[in-house]
Amino acid sequence: MTHVHLIGIGGSGLSAIGSVLLERGYHVSGSDMDISPYAQRLKELGAYLYKGHHPENVKKADFVIRSSAIPDDNVEVQSALSSGIPVFKRGEFLGQLTDNFQTIAIAGTHGKTTTTAMIAWILTALNQDPSYIIGSVAINLRRNARAGNGPTFVIEADEYDHMFLGLSPSIAVVTNLEHDHLDCFPTSHDYYQAFLDFVDRIVVDGVLLACGDDPKTTNLLNRAAVHNRRTLSYGLGQNQDFIAMDYSGKNLRKSKTGDYTFDVFHGSSKLVQVDLKVPGVHNVQNGLAAIATAKILGLPVDEASRALGEFRGTERRFQICGEAAGVLVIDDYAHHPSEIQATLSAARERYPDRRIWAIWQPHTYSRTRALMTDFAVAFESADNVLVLEVFPAREPVNAEFSAFQVVEIMDHRNAYFIAEIPKAADFLMTKLEPGDLVLVLSAGDGNKLSSKVLAELKKQEISDV
Repeated sequence: MTHVHLIGIGGSGLSAIGSVLLERGYHVSGSDMDISPYAQRLKELGAYLYKGHHPENVKKADFVIRSSAIPDDNVEVQSALSSGIPVFKRGEFLGQLTDNFQTIAIAGTHGKTTTTAMIAWILTALNQDPSYIIGSVAINLRRNARAGNGPTFVIEADEYDHMFLGLSPSIAVVTNLEHDHLDCFPTSHDYYQAFLDFVDRIVVDGVLLACGDDPKTTNLLNRAAVHNRRTLSYGLGQNQDFIAMDYSGKNLRKSKTGDYTFDVFHGSSKLVQVDLKVPGVHNVQNGLAAIATAKILGLPVDEASRALGEFRGTERRFQICGEAAGVLVIDDYAHHPSEIQATLSAARERYPDRRIWAIWQPHTYSRTRALMTDFAVAFESADNVLVLEVFPAREPVNAEFSAFQVVEIMDHRNAYFIAEIPKAADFLMTKLEPGDLVLVLSAGDGNKLSSKVLAELKKQEISDV
């Protein structure tokens, strides 16, 4: 039995690979500094976990995969190399993982996790038995990865560290483009070039499906056409310079729950109506991409629409954590100004009568510093804003910069800065009232605040009885 060792097994990306390999019959071990819920699930599936890194952990492995957060001088990386054991970065291994599949790769700055989950769910509901890797746990699927027996592999194509360049997609979906991951792509040109290179990876008879509402994304269609790849566009007609969408969403109207119903057109012909159960115009675009993908695959769009109407989202993407003492608590992964604005807009549409507390944990110093002015104006739809200290993620702690500097330039009438999660939770408990909505925006550990606040609200609810 082939033994693979994963360094950084607790992350969403590497744990997903581990899950697929376990289902394919590999012996999987892995190490991380903390045992995350993702890693714990792998342990339950049969993986062997090491807490912390040690040279001996890799000795019996046939090959090693490491996450982008693991540096070259990591003791396990060095131990494997000195023992002649091959070491791959995640991106370098993706080609092997998806080899011999019809790969559907979903890329873009925003929306790729939800769009990937939508497509994986539709294919599963339509008995296509796909393999998939999603950047979060899909609520319908109750997992973030699977090794299916069908011909398709649906995968979230992460641009960070150029990981998506390990893929050769048959269908490439690009949702939008906005400069991000500044620690990896210092300039917008660097970022855009990575997506040009991704488009070049589409197989000869493959398809690029790109959102026509985004001018930068539509430029990729020209690149693909030059390389004689089939190109298709989708969108809501928000880009006036790009008129002829191949797949368009029209007649948007809100349901009683505040979510959207819309009609999907292929050219001038109506294909199907979609009734979403996830909020926001941005999810109309994501759903449109999912229906278009089903059509490209030759699947019945009426059945695809019914499946999409059952889609409940993914963890930490507008995920309702619970309600207590009249206060609703929601987690979201938004960590870019555009994502924050879209999420707050969706919250306002779905819950127009609630007072919104936006709790933001900035993610990485490089992103927060570079986009300070955009972050400062991203919270207009919130009634109150509480900013936590920067979550450094893969970056070293920067004592010279604080998220307080973003709060200082905010014009918001009710903006607060409290660095630590426990103190922020205590502060919230003095301010929250029945009818409030707590929306935690974090790609780090800000969801700990959600859990703490909800637990305290439940205690309050019991004591008030």
